[in-house]
Amino acid sequence: MSERSFEDYKLSDEIRRALALLKYETPTEVQSEVLQVALGNQDVVVKSQTGSGKTASFGIPICEMIEWEEKNPQALILTPTRELAVQVREDITNIGRFKRIKAMAVYGKEPFAKQKEELKQKTHVVVGTPGRVMDHIERGTLVLDQMKYFIIDEADEMLNMGFIDEVEAIIQELPSDRVTMVFSATLPKDVENLCHKYMKDPINIEIAATGMTTDTIDHYLIEVKEEGKISLLKDVTVVENPESCIIFCRTKDHVDTVFTELDEANYSCERLHGGLEQEDRFAVMDGFKRGNFRYLVATDVAARGIDIDNVTLVINYDVPMEKESYVHRTGRTGRAGNKGKAITFATPYEGKFIKAIERYIGFEIPSMEAPGHEEVTGRKAAFDEKISGRRVVKNNKTARINKDIMKLHFSGGKKKKLRAVDFVGTIANIPGVTADDIGIITIQDNLSYVDILNGKGSLVLQAMEHTTIKGKKLKVSKAIK
Repeated sequence: MSERSFEDYKLSDEIRRALALLKYETPTEVQSEVLQVALGNQDVVVKSQTGSGKTASFGIPICEMIEWEEKNPQALILTPTRELAVQVREDITNIGRFKRIKAMAVYGKEPFAKQKEELKQKTHVVVGTPGRVMDHIERGTLVLDQMKYFIIDEADEMLNMGFIDEVEAIIQELPSDRVTMVFSATLPKDVENLCHKYMKDPINIEIAATGMTTDTIDHYLIEVKEEGKISLLKDVTVVENPESCIIFCRTKDHVDTVFTELDEANYSCERLHGGLEQEDRFAVMDGFKRGNFRYLVATDVAARGIDIDNVTLVINYDVPMEKESYVHRTGRTGRAGNKGKAITFATPYEGKFIKAIERYIGFEIPSMEAPGHEEVTGRKAAFDEKISGRRVVKNNKTARINKDIMKLHFSGGKKKKLRAVDFVGTIANIPGVTADDIGIITIQDNLSYVDILNGKGSLVLQAMEHTTIKGKKLKVSKAIK
């Protein structure tokens, strides 16, 4: 852990205030190393494990350096999955909340027209998957003229998923006088080649993996025959009795099987895999973050956007075929200074995969005995008591920063010739309210949303029920989200 403080960096009051609310007190090692380089507008290549705080390491400098007045996007962040795009967008929004930074996520399987309309508005940061980002560039809906910052997040995973050509095509469309940052848990040759080809004398930062994988996570291996896995899973979860647990499976069929078994045994659980509708996937992820259920059964890719500080246990129900996946999976626990545990179920025929993982992570995973009947019986009462209750989320960052923010819905937009300045002028005239109390404003054709900060939402809502905007009387209500 770094000895530095966020006070050591030249950050605006708005960013400091957001960091304090998010309880970002001391920079993690990757944040400490990257911040000073990024704030100096230098290219950087970062090799750092998942869970090390890397999103904030690029999110903080981006939010700090963006010019609010500029209408067109100034930062583009590429992620391998939709889920991760949504998570990064949320993190950027939280960090830039009081600077009124507008971030949006673009990804496939969501209506293109909806994203096109949103991109017409002032947007500071675009986070997206390569395919949909390229679509917007080709159709002229994503303007690149003002792009000053380009970030590739989880570059190794991006290449594993076959996005290399699209990533290169996007880079070639960007202005040459930009800052480029590449983040990756591993640095395979293809990633190194990409960096060498498109970056300007990048600073290389490598955060040692050992501190994260062994100091904060206890790793264990249990040998089991395939047909004994479900029974073992139930025994392990009873004995471990985790606050929050992700169970990783190799295929969506395995996810469905495990989920059905746990659901029938009255576990508080949900599943996540690529076969689900996108809306359902996002709802499941959001529910897990909020603590609506305790166990999540998931495939690798589907869980990549999960950024939750208090997952206490990861179970590899199936050994990952790729050694990098082991790092990504187990990195879901032991985050933000919390202690975590990772237990891998291995069949007698999977020794070669385990050996490859051990060579890659640099240590031997210790074996543990499967829980005995007596131990399981002795822990069952405590398990039953906990599983009947809702998980308590101690550290929901978004909920914390949103506590004093109310989003208001107005029944008018572009078709009534309304602009952001009209809302600011009217709302800032309310006694007790200033322009600093007004956050992100989104104006659509027939409706508008305005974030009211600093706990002033109820005051503004009440006042606007009897106030016109640009001579027009609009219905105003508290937005659902």
